[in-house]
Amino acid sequence: MDLELPGDTSLLSFPPLPFPFLLSPASSPSLPSFFPAATASAQLSSCSPPWEPQEASMASPPSTNPAHAHFESFLQAQLCQDVLNSFQGLCGALGLEPGGGLPQYHKIKAQLNYWSAKSLWAKLDKRAGQTVYQQGRACTSTKCLVVGAGPCGLRAAVELALLGARVVLVEKRTKFSRHNVLHLWPFTIHDLRALGAKKFYGRFCTGTLDHISIRQLQLLLLKVALLLGVEIHWGVTFTGVQPPPRKGSGWRAQLQPNPPTQLVNYEFDVLISAAGGKFVPEGFKVREMRGKLAIGITVNFVNRRTVEETQVPEISGVARIYNQSFFQSLLKATGIDLENIVYYKDDTHYFVMTAKKQCLLRLGVLRQDWPETDRLLGSANVVPEALQRFARAAADFATHGKLGKLEFARDAHGQPDVSAFDFTSMMRAESSARVQEKHGAHLLLGLVGDCLVEPFWPLGTGVARGFLAAFDAAWMVKRWAEGAGPLEVLAERESLYQLLSQTSPENMHRNVAQYGLDPATRYPNLNLRAVTPNQVRDLYDMLAKEPVRKKSDKTDTGRPAAGSAGTQEELLRWCQEQTAGYPGVHVTDLSSSWADGLALCALVHRLQPGLLEPSELQGMGALEATAWALKVAEHELGITPVVSAQAVVAGSDPLGLIAYLSHFHSAFKSTLHGPGPAAQASPGTSSAVLFLGKLQRTLQRTRAKENGEDAGGKKPRLEVEAETPNTEEPPVPEPGAPLTPPSQHQEAGAGDLCALCGEHLYILERLCVDGHFFHRSCFRCHTCEATLWPSGYGRHPGDGRFYCLQHLPQPDHKEDGSDGGPRSLELPTPGEINMPPGPSTHRASQEEATPVPSPSQPTRRLIRLPSPERQRLSTLNLTPDEEMEPPPKPPRSCSALARQALEGSFVGWGMPVQTPQVLVAMEEEESPCSSEEEEEDEGEEDVPLDSNVEQALLTFAKTSGTMNKYPTWRRTLLRRAKEEEMKRFCKAQAIQLRLNEIDAALRELEAEGVKLEQALRSQSSSPEQQKELWVEQLLQLVQKKNGLVAEEAELMITVQELNLEEKQWQLDQELRGYMNREETLKTAADQQAEDQVLRKLVEVVNQRDALIRFQEERRLSELASGTGAQG
Repeated sequence: MDLELPGDTSLLSFPPLPFPFLLSPASSPSLPSFFPAATASAQLSSCSPPWEPQEASMASPPSTNPAHAHFESFLQAQLCQDVLNSFQGLCGALGLEPGGGLPQYHKIKAQLNYWSAKSLWAKLDKRAGQTVYQQGRACTSTKCLVVGAGPCGLRAAVELALLGARVVLVEKRTKFSRHNVLHLWPFTIHDLRALGAKKFYGRFCTGTLDHISIRQLQLLLLKVALLLGVEIHWGVTFTGVQPPPRKGSGWRAQLQPNPPTQLVNYEFDVLISAAGGKFVPEGFKVREMRGKLAIGITVNFVNRRTVEETQVPEISGVARIYNQSFFQSLLKATGIDLENIVYYKDDTHYFVMTAKKQCLLRLGVLRQDWPETDRLLGSANVVPEALQRFARAAADFATHGKLGKLEFARDAHGQPDVSAFDFTSMMRAESSARVQEKHGAHLLLGLVGDCLVEPFWPLGTGVARGFLAAFDAAWMVKRWAEGAGPLEVLAERESLYQLLSQTSPENMHRNVAQYGLDPATRYPNLNLRAVTPNQVRDLYDMLAKEPVRKKSDKTDTGRPAAGSAGTQEELLRWCQEQTAGYPGVHVTDLSSSWADGLALCALVHRLQPGLLEPSELQGMGALEATAWALKVAEHELGITPVVSAQAVVAGSDPLGLIAYLSHFHSAFKSTLHGPGPAAQASPGTSSAVLFLGKLQRTLQRTRAKENGEDAGGKKPRLEVEAETPNTEEPPVPEPGAPLTPPSQHQEAGAGDLCALCGEHLYILERLCVDGHFFHRSCFRCHTCEATLWPSGYGRHPGDGRFYCLQHLPQPDHKEDGSDGGPRSLELPTPGEINMPPGPSTHRASQEEATPVPSPSQPTRRLIRLPSPERQRLSTLNLTPDEEMEPPPKPPRSCSALARQALEGSFVGWGMPVQTPQVLVAMEEEESPCSSEEEEEDEGEEDVPLDSNVEQALLTFAKTSGTMNKYPTWRRTLLRRAKEEEMKRFCKAQAIQLRLNEIDAALRELEAEGVKLEQALRSQSSSPEQQKELWVEQLLQLVQKKNGLVAEEAELMITVQELNLEEKQWQLDQELRGYMNREETLKTAADQQAEDQVLRKLVEVVNQRDALIRFQEERRLSELASGTGAQG
């Protein structure tokens, strides 16, 4: 029978035994004043499922003590109203008044001393016994009001109650109905276990589960809060604070609609707001962090808990940024275009994904494209039926259809629980706390949860950082109660707030068992004086003064540029110094002196001797020389042009030339003025930009060859050096041979008009690709209109349009063994990436890195390797971080990841090469858990393992005589595998988030630059001093843009690493499939396919090796540069 809740989205999760006691509406005792009668009836009508079999819900085992029955019902209750009814019944049976603080907890504990209750008391007593709480007397004189019964609000209320404060909580909702699932960090799992989570919810994080639905998390925290004496009022909306009207009175809350009298008269000195991102108390300033549009879709399907459903593996996260083949298959099969997808199994089957706007428009999910996000995703523009089809098809594909018929769970309004939302905009409070004072009464205000920082959901940081903020806020209240001054309390709180956005499981204390309220137990290298009291004076409002003017809400523009361009005089003086001594070069200004191309060639030669020889310029015209200098600077120095050669020669774009030269100045101004290679010591040159440029050109040549295009003919020396060596030595032109620059037709007006839309291009808008200039907003994938990142796009030779790699049309001929994904990338060798001191040295280092046979040498024959060598080759791991395992191929299960972890201890299948030291070490690294927690895990859900992995692990345990360790090792392997999968997904999503932020920041810089340039070009009558100021401002914007572009390139290097890791894993698995077959059973086609997979695997291994060497050489270069600077 399919059980579905029409009024509440919750699905009843029946425990192994029926509820021993559950109050019906008729028998429900009257609620106390803080359980308003009207509110209770509203809760009951919305939370009691009409479809629930009454005999199941009302069944109760015989009990001689009514309080025991109420307590067991309280523990097992799975609906909000059931929790409140059973707790009210418990307090009535014990003669207690709910909401009495810690004394109430001690009275309940004293009267319930049977075995089931004792195990819970032991856990809560252990937590309350920590020194920091001072046996519940740390804040006995403190009165707190907590707004919001979300997970963070409830967690803050629990901590404040443990400190001994009187805690009153108000919540505008009357039920818990959110099915969406939260990812839990290891410390949050340990923290909730320590509060008795397993007693309230037996399935909490069993086995390898590391998530919980919001509803279940709220339920278990609500139970803890009620036991600790927190006073809770439902259906009450907080609208603001009411200052004390006179001396001697205190701060009160403004509440709606009809709060009880005792709540209206409640005076408090601490307010903790956890009411969500849409409500922030007055006085706090909020900054909006907005990136490129990203549309998230969440959906919950009914979980019937059948055997088939339990066998479907979860997807902790897969991102297109590192596994394009999965999303290409999804697009081909369903027409759905996604950026990522996550699948968790909890009370429901929960899926969350990021969809592309063009795909939603094409499939009819969105009726019309609107520039305003609110209008685009408004209910009037979303077609519910199409959205449901979209979500069901994506979920069905991701799980291979193994979930059977997908039926939507119901939301709080009885509708299918599927929604589209915008997580482009994230709000962040500029401060985490404030103090207000009036008539001598102080009020400490603190923020936690989404109203402090809205999380970026793909990173899974919401509840973890929310709990950390709750702990930090409670620590602040403790310091407040100890008598610390307001400014000192605020300074400490802001020092902790600075750490919050940087926290991750990797950079916090490893021993999660030691985590407590004291920040020193959680944060390494803690500095509580990072913010001084003098810096937080604006957060102390003594006289209700006017709020400080709000700061700019612009998106973070990234790290500062390497250096400012300075004034035009400084730039001109530097150019004169660099070009001094070259025959025929006389730089007197920043316009006409560069028209013949000689000055620009001299500048390039001074900065990197050997790239341009003076003899090569003989016989060249001004346009040829300028075009050649622009090309060399881009390909070998990483200086992207923002002005065309024709504009330089004609002198038609002086501002563009100044902006271009300022890039040289900022990148190389710290180098010596004498001759010699300057680039190696330059901190401003982005080697990542240079690397990606070479990679993109290599990729284009590779695709051209695959498409059968003619790639022959003489090439300039630069192109020859940049190309990945082939089996034949490419022709090198004579030193004095004339070089072929871009045609005049291509250069004419190239810097003024966009090559795609034909509209005017301002300097800050110019993006140079393949010698053409584009608007950054125009340079998008022709299919999905996504922004094209460096090295993440291709140009189709047929239509000449640009595409992202996922939508790049494949050649007509199909490769053997191709999976339809993009071809392996040919990475430039390390010798090509570093800026060479000269031609001879460059060639020598290149030949040293990858030897190239001379034409006289015989062509190498393909050698077939025997199986042992192939096995060893397939397991090569060249990642610099030894802990990083090859990535999962989604929807890759924990079973597959466990296979990877297990194979690290094997040479072949089931052949241990050592004692189980690897598994023992992994087990020891796991967070220590008590024997009681291990007992709780007994009987937990069994996560399915691949039969081969299961057998290999069993064999390992048997042969090493450690069968007693098998269950622990099995669990450890699965946990470690899941952690690695989530870590990888979060890394990819963090990159995607930053790329989106950079894209938004560049748009803002472009808008500012357009205004400045228009002012400069139109205000011919403006004073010269004003024009100089505008030029300096424009150059500063150019340097900011260059800094963002360099950071973007660095991120794309990491993307390449993720891609290559994924490809190696896929090829490794494919090769294993062939190797596991008997040689006598392999056909000729099998042998050929195996050879091709092996060749591809060798290519990927070489590419990863080249990338690693590039990273290492860059690191050593930076170290040498730093040492030289210190010397």
